[in-house]
Amino acid sequence: MPLLWALRELLDLSGIPSMPPENRSPGWNLDHSYATLPGVFHTRVHPTAVRAPRLVVLNHALANHLGLDLAALPDAEAAALFAGNVLPAGAEPRAQAYAGHQFGHFTMLGDGRAILLGEQVAADGRRHDIQLKGAGRTPFSRGGDGRAALGPMLREYLISEALHALGIPTTRSLAVVATGEPVIRDSVLPGAILTRAAASHLRVGTFEYAAGLGDAAALARLADYAIERHDPGLRSHPTPYLALLEAVIERQARLVAAWMLVGFVHGVMNTDNMSLSGETIDYGPCAFMDRYALDTVFSSIDRRGRYAYGNQPRIAQWNLARLAESLLPLIDTNEAQAIERAQAAIAAFDPLYNEAWLSGMRRKLGLADAETEDLALVQALTLWMREAGADYTGTFRDLIAEAPPTAEIYQGRVFLDWHARWSARRARQPGRPGDAFERMRAANPVVIPRNHKVEEALAAAGEGELQPFLALLDAVRDPFAQAPTNNDYRDPPAHPNPGYRTFCGT
Repeated sequence: MPLLWALRELLDLSGIPSMPPENRSPGWNLDHSYATLPGVFHTRVHPTAVRAPRLVVLNHALANHLGLDLAALPDAEAAALFAGNVLPAGAEPRAQAYAGHQFGHFTMLGDGRAILLGEQVAADGRRHDIQLKGAGRTPFSRGGDGRAALGPMLREYLISEALHALGIPTTRSLAVVATGEPVIRDSVLPGAILTRAAASHLRVGTFEYAAGLGDAAALARLADYAIERHDPGLRSHPTPYLALLEAVIERQARLVAAWMLVGFVHGVMNTDNMSLSGETIDYGPCAFMDRYALDTVFSSIDRRGRYAYGNQPRIAQWNLARLAESLLPLIDTNEAQAIERAQAAIAAFDPLYNEAWLSGMRRKLGLADAETEDLALVQALTLWMREAGADYTGTFRDLIAEAPPTAEIYQGRVFLDWHARWSARRARQPGRPGDAFERMRAANPVVIPRNHKVEEALAAAGEGELQPFLALLDAVRDPFAQAPTNNDYRDPPAHPNPGYRTFCGT
């Protein structure tokens, strides 16, 4: 570890660009609580200026939520700001250190192309990390170029806004700027920088990094900071570090259940991509499932299906076990007792996840109360979906009617028997018959970011035509509305592509 640290210190002194000028737009209220952590967790680094920044998209609703008055900012000034050529007033750019199990293999990592500008403190007192993604090399780049391509940054913008509209905790995208410079991947691509807002960028991998340093004091400082940032009510808890672990487990159980309920596949659930805040973070080869299948994999690098749709709960629990291992010295000075307590906390993931998922499925089926047979009812439906090759999102919307849907796929005896069973279940619950369908309309989106539409929009944006992207963005921001304006975005592709693949962009 001393060699690693010495190398980092050497890199800190080389190739760092001069400090960019500041932007004085009203509303910047940046603080830097993360910088109070020991220096092993961060390093000062400035964004690398780009040649010809051009504003592609700016999230005015998010800007307003953050207390930023950007409406009158000329596009050229906004482009310079969100490219890192000009910094927000009060910014103190840093790259964060962390580690991670990537596809099960431990690696010491860090922000190789992301730079934290600071924490925007909104009017309600909440902190939001403001981070540039694709802003140039850092001491953690490990030979990478520190840059990002336009397509993956627009994908993160689009999908994060879709999840936000679906009510799923997520980091959000404030802006995407084209750099005017090429990025070399498998081909030459237009470069871009995304500005991301997050409750924090504390990760399971941040704690793995601290544990890997073997510095007990630094680990304790990090845990205290996480409690202060996300769970201040635990400060007086008799076992605060165990309680922190339990809080993160609960947040992640509910988050992954929410993903599963809408058919979202994250794609790269490495431990460095799991946030302590319980937000969805680090969108890469993510996508939404069309046909229901537990083994759905989109990521081109997930060749063995480690992060397949149906594996996401198991992987989340595995990742949380790595967090528990990192916290063991703080949970109890007696190692055996620490392990026992940590194992009990990890074991609670399954019931927490199952409760959140089944409650969500009840809402999707319009059920207001609970019966013991509900799990079997849901499982029978998903089994039929899998065997019939049914569209996951569309099936739930098609169920919003008293009579069985009329499409050919629904005419088999297995489905009709299930529908009769479900109708009898609805009839037993209190309330008016129509209440169930109102619940279903509120729980089942009409529009998700369909993969074929996402690819069409990103391809057009890469050619300089942004209108398809903006139209799709408008549709996914209002996912429960059944309106003529979103007709083109509801249906799965006419010709399914079982070989569809997504890419990380690194």
